[in-house]
Formats: sequence, C-alpha cells, structure tokens
Amino acid sequence: MKNNETYISLNALTEFKDENGHFNFEADKKAVKAYIDEKINPNTKKFKSFRERLNFLIDNDYYDKDLLAKYNIEFIEKLTKKAYDQHFTFPNFMGAVKFYNAYALKTNDHKEYLENYEDRVVMNALFLADGDEDFATSLLMDIIHNRFQPATPTFLNAGKKRRGEYISCYLLRVEDNMESISRSITTSLQLSKRGGGVALCLTNLREFGAPIKKIENQSSGIIPVMKLLEDSFSYANQLGQRQGAGAVYLHAHHPEILKFLDTKRENADEKIRIKSLSLGVVIPDITFQLAKENKDMALFSPYDIMREYGKPMSDISITKEYDNLVANPKIKKTYISARKLFQTIAELQFESGYPYIMFEDTVNDRNPNKKEGRIVMSNLCSEIAQVNTPSEYNEDLSFSKTGHDICCNLGSLNIAKAMDDSEHFEHLVANSIRALDHVSRESNLKCAPSIRKGNLANHAVGLGAMNLHGFLATNHIFYNSPEAVDFTDMFFYATAYYAFKASNKLAQKFGAYSGFKESEYADGSYFKKYTEHDNLPKTATIKDLLNKYHFYIPSREDWNNLVNNIKKYGLANSHLLAVAPTGSISYLSSCTPSLQPVVAPVETRKEGMVGRIYVPAYKIDNNNYKYYQKGAYEVGPAAIIDIVAAAQKHVDQAISLTLFMTDKATTRDLNKAYIYAFKKKCATIYYVRVRQEVLEGSENLAADEVIKTDKFKCTGSKECQVCML
Repeated sequence: MKNNETYISLNALTEFKDENGHFNFEADKKAVKAYIDEKINPNTKKFKSFRERLNFLIDNDYYDKDLLAKYNIEFIEKLTKKAYDQHFTFPNFMGAVKFYNAYALKTNDHKEYLENYEDRVVMNALFLADGDEDFATSLLMDIIHNRFQPATPTFLNAGKKRRGEYISCYLLRVEDNMESISRSITTSLQLSKRGGGVALCLTNLREFGAPIKKIENQSSGIIPVMKLLEDSFSYANQLGQRQGAGAVYLHAHHPEILKFLDTKRENADEKIRIKSLSLGVVIPDITFQLAKENKDMALFSPYDIMREYGKPMSDISITKEYDNLVANPKIKKTYISARKLFQTIAELQFESGYPYIMFEDTVNDRNPNKKEGRIVMSNLCSEIAQVNTPSEYNEDLSFSKTGHDICCNLGSLNIAKAMDDSEHFEHLVANSIRALDHVSRESNLKCAPSIRKGNLANHAVGLGAMNLHGFLATNHIFYNSPEAVDFTDMFFYATAYYAFKASNKLAQKFGAYSGFKESEYADGSYFKKYTEHDNLPKTATIKDLLNKYHFYIPSREDWNNLVNNIKKYGLANSHLLAVAPTGSISYLSSCTPSLQPVVAPVETRKEGMVGRIYVPAYKIDNNNYKYYQKGAYEVGPAAIIDIVAAAQKHVDQAISLTLFMTDKATTRDLNKAYIYAFKKKCATIYYVRVRQEVLEGSENLAADEVIKTDKFKCTGSKECQVCML
C-alpha cells in the first residue's frame, strides 16, 4: 500500500461492519492522523520560529500588516501558543480535507501550506476583535472549540492581505429602466469578483411586449436580463478560489412567471435556458387562496402598476390589492390556473431542485421595519429577509438617489458544543453578535453604493446554528419527535433573547441603527410574544434535559427588563438571526448541517482531488446509531418543517429549509409540503432534493446514496460555496 493511499483506505473502512456487527467509526479518526502525517506535514513550509514565520507572511503580502499592527507581537505570539495548547484535532477526515483544500493559506504556487487550523483561527480572532486582546482571546476559545464558526467568507479571508470580502451574500433590487439594469450587472460583477453570491429582484421589470416610451410591443422582457446576469457570474470569481454565483427572484403574479420557470427545464431552448443562475419565486397568500379555490390567478403588468400606483410592483401587497388590481381596466392582466403554477413549480423542482420559494406575506407580516419598506426577495440560500428600497440613476449610471440594498454577515453556533458549555451561553451569543457586527462595520462596500448605504444604516447580521441533529442523536432523541421540536423551540427562544441583549449593549456603544425609532422594536410591539406569554418546555424530557445541561430559559420578567432597555438605548442591528444551510462549515466543524437531519448515518461525498470520502455523522457510535438511522429522506418533509417552524418563531429573518423527497414522491406530495410549510409560517423554502431508489447491491448503511442515487443533484453546491460553504 502506498503511503498516500493510507488515509483513503482508513476512511473507507468507516462504512463496513466488523465480525461483531459493529461499525468501524474509529477508522475515520485514524484517517485524520494519516492524512496530516502523510499529506499535510511534509508539504507545510517550515520556519525556525514564530517571528520568522510572521515576518515572512507579512513581507510577502500573505498577512495584513495593518491588522496585526493593532496588537503587539508578544500578544500575537501568546495567542498563537494558546491556540496550539488546545490540542485541536479534526473529529473526522472530511473536516481536515475541507480545511486544507478550501481554507488554509498556501504559497502562491500552491505547493506548500502556510497555515494549520490553529493559525486560521488566530487570524479570525485578531480580525474580529479589532485590537481588543481580551475579546480576541475569548473568541479564539469559542472558535477553536467549535462553539462558534464564522461563515466561509470571513473564516477564509480574515487577516489576509490579498482577499475577497468577509460577507456571504448580497441582495440587489433592479428597477424598470436601462440604467438600473446596467448598474445591477456591473455591481454583480464587482461583488462576484470579491467572492460574494448575489441575488437580484426582477419583479419590477416590465414584461415581454410591454410598451417602451408608449410604443407597444417593444420590451424584450426579463429573459435577456437573466442571460446577461448568468454570463456575468460565470466570468467573475475571487482569484479562482470561489466561483461567482447568482440568483434571481420573480413575483408569482408577474406576467412572465411561466417563462421564468421554463428557463430551468432540461429540454428548454438554448436561447432561453438558464444553466447556472438560481431561480426564486415570491409567493403571496392570495396565490395559495386562489389555488385552494381552484381559481385562475391574474398576472399583472409591472409597467401598468407603476403608472397607476406610482410605485413598483414589488412595493405593493398583491394580496391586499388583488381585487383592486383585477378591477382596474388600466392594468393589463393575463390569467393562468393557480394550481397549474404550483404544479409547474413542483415539476421543475423534480427536474432541477429550483425554484426557491419565499412566502411574501409571511415575511412581511413578521417584518419589524415595515415603515422602511417591504421585503421583496431573499438571497442565494434563502435565509435573508430584509427590506430593500429603490435607487435612481443618472444617464451615466451614477446615483441620483441611493436606496438601501442588503448584505448578509453570517456565522453559526454549533448547538451541541454550545450546550456542552451552556452555563456560558449568554457570553457565547454576545461574542458571536459582536463579531458579526464588526464584520458589518469593517467591510469595504464602495463598489456597491446602495449596499454600502443599507449596511451603514442597518448593520444587519445573521447568527444561525448547526448540528441540531447531532445534539439530538447524541442525547438519544429522535429527530422526528415532539421532543426534538420542543428543544428547538427552547434553544432559539433563548438565542433570540441573548442576541437582542447583545445588540442592545452594542447600541450603547455605537448608537441604534438608523430606522430603529420607526420600528416595532422601539414601541415594544415586536416583543409581545415574549412579554405577554411564558415560554417553557412542553415535554418532560426536554425540561429534564435543559436542567441537566443547566441551560437557563429567560423568563417573562427577563424579557420585560430587556425591552425597557431596548426602548431606552435601541438596537445596533436591524436584524440578528438567520439560519443558513452551513454546507461547508458544518463539514469543517465535523457536525450535522444547519437544522436538517443527516442524509445517511455515513454520507458519501466527492471532495476535490481526494475523491470519494465517507463522512460519519457527529459523534456517531454503535449506541446512538439508531438515532441517525432515519435520515432526511426517511423522516420526510413534515418533520423537517416542524423543526424549522419551531425555530422560525424566534428567528427574525429566515431559515434555509431544504425538502428531501424519495423517488416515490409525486408533485402532489411536493405541493402538500409547500402548503404545510406555508401554514406553519415558515419564511422560505430553499432547495428540493429527490432521491432514487438505492442501487442494487449497495450497503444497508446507504453511504453511496449521495453520489449514486440523487436523481437530481443539488446543483446549489456552487452557490453554497459562496454563501456558507
């Protein structure tokens, strides 16, 4: 056996049982050691001392000298020693491969590694603490012990001289004029160059055949704009490290909604086919009502709406104005079957996994900043729900009026690790919010003035969570159980309390975000669900579990005291919580992704040059195996929706909700899942994955399913690399 094959062989043993019927999960840990010894250590650049290494990295433009100048070198050396003193090891092989393939700093020729995991954590702690030594030390401990994980753009770029931005995703409105369209394309190129995923709202663009300068049948519609955007994202990337990626959202009542969906069909004409751009549909309550009543739905001309209402289509509530729009003879309208729309969406999701769905009225009813405007779209991974406002442009594409667009500053708590240190949970959440707030204040967004203005006004952040299934399984709780829903409810209830408390403290330092006084935070109405009702565990099992972990549940009195402080000092951030899919960072942290169940107890992935990797679930052993045995496809969409709905009660933005369907599922089953998610007040649906039957001869463990048997693979992998991978 060749040395460079040892770790591959050890990892492969993970999927096999021994003569006693036990799985060989320990082989994966041996694979980590073999990988480090055989692949990483021999290819890591050696230095005689800490200072020699640091000087080399600064002198050769690897590390940011200005950032390091905020600390004395003795402290940096001390912090680095503290990091290595934690004796970090990757819990599984996939985590090690993911780090050294995607995150570790390498020489310019990519032949030698310049960082271990500890070094990357140190640079993140130094960047996020902004010169505060105590905070840097505290953050280092949270990150290196996997309690808090910054999103990929932050974790990848922190401390580097040559880097992209720290921000995961951007959201841009496009208005119905050539200047706005042109500006959105150039801005998308600039943001994609810096490593961000960009979502754009196309709802306000006039439909194909609409008038231009009152001359009928002149508009080319939205499809050519989509093609231009797709080419832009294909062209721009961050030094080849992260692919450019984009999404476009369209309202369900736009006249070109069916054409929009048809661009993703496998047999679509190449003139209209969209291959790499992601699609999202904004669906209001009225669409569900019309489908329920088996009625036709009206599609309204954005051009006519703008002329009649004096505002773009995305800025009115279609649900509230539907009857008025139908009755108005000056607004052109066409009709399609509402049920046909949902049928088409389901068919397309079986083909491609798209479109994403945002429930328009659900997110706007929950929006605490209603006076600022409406939520008109989500982002590339469908966890962001914030207000965009329109911009206006001069002929040279300069801004005559700069609106507010959106960026997403993300990070995630590891639920299992947070619970292990639950007595310091408030401190962990406070650290995390403060770190994300710093990202919002440090990022350079001059290339996108509307996003820069929105960020400066709102400093919105999105703290999420991952490893829910890992925590449940290691505590012998089935994912599809009332206890799992109960725990999720309590965990996010407490997270929301401490997040608001942290933002309130930041407001005392930085001041409140610009729209605070007009928000539902300022008068306390947003918090009535906490100040007027007790929130306690509903099951004896979870009550006992929280007591075992000494996990404090904030009381109604706690909330009332906090709300009084919020009324007095405000909040530094317009938004605080958002749960992303956490694809890559959950592999990096060797934990289960986001709030969803594992797809199999041992998953199979393809990772770069390494090839096939077997990924055991978080701390899986022969005692807790049965709690992982029913994965995402087996528990079905209802169980996942129940979990997401429990968290969504406390998450002020959205949650990336992926639906997993077996090969037996029909479009009717998928429609039922939409309706259930809608009724449970979920904000969005991210992606749909459909699995074929397991191939004949595959193991009971179903480890090959991800590679071999996903009929419709998650082509969102590219997007996820931008947003959270």
